[in-house]
Amino acid sequence: MRSERAQRPDLGGRSTVFGRRGAVVCEHPDAALAGIRVLDAGGNAADACVAMAAGMAVLAPMATGMGGDAFLLFYEAASGRVAGANGSGRAPRAATIEKLRGRGIQEVPDRGGLPVTVPGAVRLWEDAAATLGRRPLAQLLEPAYELADEGYPVSEVVARYWEINERVLRQNEAATETFLPDGRPPRPGEVFRQPDLARTLAAVAESGADAFYTGETARSFAAAAQEAGGYLSEEDLAAHESSWVEPISTDYRGVRVYEIPPPGQGVAALQMLNILGGFELASLDPRGAERIHLEAEAKKLAFRDLHEKVGDPEFGDVPTREMLSGEYAAGLRREISTSRAAASASPALGDDTTYLCAVDAEGNGCSFINSLFMGFGSGVVAAGTGVCLQNRGRSFRLAEGHPNALAPGKRPLHTIIPGLATSPADGALWAAFGVMGGPMQPQGHAQLLANLLDYGMSPQEAVDHPRHFHHEDTLLLEARLPDTTIKRLRDLGHRVEVGPNYAIPTGGAQLIRLLENGVRACGSDARKDGCALAQ
Repeated sequence: MRSERAQRPDLGGRSTVFGRRGAVVCEHPDAALAGIRVLDAGGNAADACVAMAAGMAVLAPMATGMGGDAFLLFYEAASGRVAGANGSGRAPRAATIEKLRGRGIQEVPDRGGLPVTVPGAVRLWEDAAATLGRRPLAQLLEPAYELADEGYPVSEVVARYWEINERVLRQNEAATETFLPDGRPPRPGEVFRQPDLARTLAAVAESGADAFYTGETARSFAAAAQEAGGYLSEEDLAAHESSWVEPISTDYRGVRVYEIPPPGQGVAALQMLNILGGFELASLDPRGAERIHLEAEAKKLAFRDLHEKVGDPEFGDVPTREMLSGEYAAGLRREISTSRAAASASPALGDDTTYLCAVDAEGNGCSFINSLFMGFGSGVVAAGTGVCLQNRGRSFRLAEGHPNALAPGKRPLHTIIPGLATSPADGALWAAFGVMGGPMQPQGHAQLLANLLDYGMSPQEAVDHPRHFHHEDTLLLEARLPDTTIKRLRDLGHRVEVGPNYAIPTGGAQLIRLLENGVRACGSDARKDGCALAQ
């Protein structure tokens, strides 16, 4: 037998997972199993995603949780309609630039009570189940409750994240007691229990999201944030609602790509695709410097707009339509030099998120993302709840007049973005996808779609393919790229850093692609602990 015939079809060590009915993809096997069991029991794609998101709140507490935000895109097979939901929370009504300036604060800090905004995820879980799903919320939360109550073996990548963020947990007594019960982070394979979180999940299962946003639990959240120097109040929590939004979209290589509108950074992903659509990427080496250079330069331009023009549209006009026009993309494209890298220094944003997706037997698709923003969010845990509060307010700027300036009741510029694509020819679902990881997410969306559409990669190959991450003034490359590519990018003027073969900052991708024959083809990132499962 010739050696090349014995080689695996995908070099990352995993195969594309195929199914004819339902499919789920998630970054932890236990959560993926919860999702596929929901489909087996008659639930739909939205139900499966809620169950997986709740499970991940237990399984990866540094990345996501009940104290974070969530967004979703949902494709309804019967109508071909794509719906979007913004499940992000707002700044406390008592938080103002003037107050922070009066305390000598020049920018919102990473940790503590000040960056805490209202956690929106739990309300979106309930709304998604009630509006889009078929199963009661209590049933969808049952797997997460069991994981929290009975415990689970900590996975390898999660254990690494836990260890990296140990210092954050030691700044808050309740966080230390909750997440370092033996005085240290749990090691891979050790069983970890969260009895306080189990009780919070049980309360929501019994009484709905109101049990989270009002009453004793809400009082604990507000007290914890205020004791840590923040402004979150019970009134802020009680007033929270999810927002159903009209997704924004663009065409790329024959598919229609959907994102959540501002204040999310999905507009940057679509801008990148619009810019790249004017280049013949398919003629370039998929691992070559010319491809990577164009994608990095498109990112710089899209992120320039993101940080100069995007904020909460309820507080000021965001020129989304103009930013996504073909004429505007052409103007940006003309700024790109094929022979020299442009300068860039975009502000840093958070990096801890969980993304998951599902497609059911009827062809409904759900793309779902949930996050605490940075590792363990604010680092503030509300005593007795097991809930770590997010630090999403870190995104706000303390600059009057800026689109993303802090204001009472305002939503900050948001990193987490679910992705979804349809076929313009017949409106059929083409893919549900996402790439978790702060400012890597728009870059990851563009790279993943280019892998699929420009280079014809299979779903798992597209997920495994070496990715690059442009951040501030550095271009991070995975070591699997050829030395000639690395050298050429440096010659073009990029400040290159070479990471490991599978570099965590390049994000974690999950993907379900619907093939022309109806088969669900799934890819799950080797950079994470998860898997794809299909019926």
